[in-house]
Amino acid sequence: MARYHGPKARINRRLGALIYESAGAARALERRDNPPGMHMKGRRLSNWGKASAEKQKIKHYYGLGEKQLRRYYHTVKVKKGNTGEQLLAMCERRLDNIIRRAGYTKTRPQARQGIVHGHFFVNGIKVTSPSYNLKPGDIVTVRPKEKIYNMYRGVSGDANQQTPDWITFDGETLRATMVGLPGPADFSLPCDVNIVVEFLAR
Repeated sequence: MARYHGPKARINRRLGALIYESAGAARALERRDNPPGMHMKGRRLSNWGKASAEKQKIKHYYGLGEKQLRRYYHTVKVKKGNTGEQLLAMCERRLDNIIRRAGYTKTRPQARQGIVHGHFFVNGIKVTSPSYNLKPGDIVTVRPKEKIYNMYRGVSGDANQQTPDWITFDGETLRATMVGLPGPADFSLPCDVNIVVEFLAR
């Protein structure tokens, strides 16, 4: 799942949400918001089908594999509080998601590519793992190389980028700081995570 290279517009239409944010995939969902296939329009899903679809949303949106999602679930299920909310909070704290939401890139696949190529530092240390989980106080900066700096500065200058309250971003220095933890109102993916938790608990 983390290396999905298929048609992104098809995933957006099948799941009925803007999972992949590339321009072509977004336009395809706007033009035809019904699932692909001759007999899919108006088709009713079973409870299992609904839970599976919501799980697929999380996996595609955050770039998770099945084992990784289950590992996240087993990590948060022993903690106090709502398991579903903690599961999404853990996904939101991934480095690739922080980079996307801060405004360095326009999509999460772009963020993952930049991380793997060594374009980002966390607290002054190069991190090449997109799944790296940040905590409040962590600072993300761009590798001090003019070509890389200019590339991300051009993207971050887009006026359409909206930074959540739990992240501060300085467009001049390209410095992002995680100042708090994401709450239920901060989750960027609209999904019914509770049925996903029930699905994973089987």
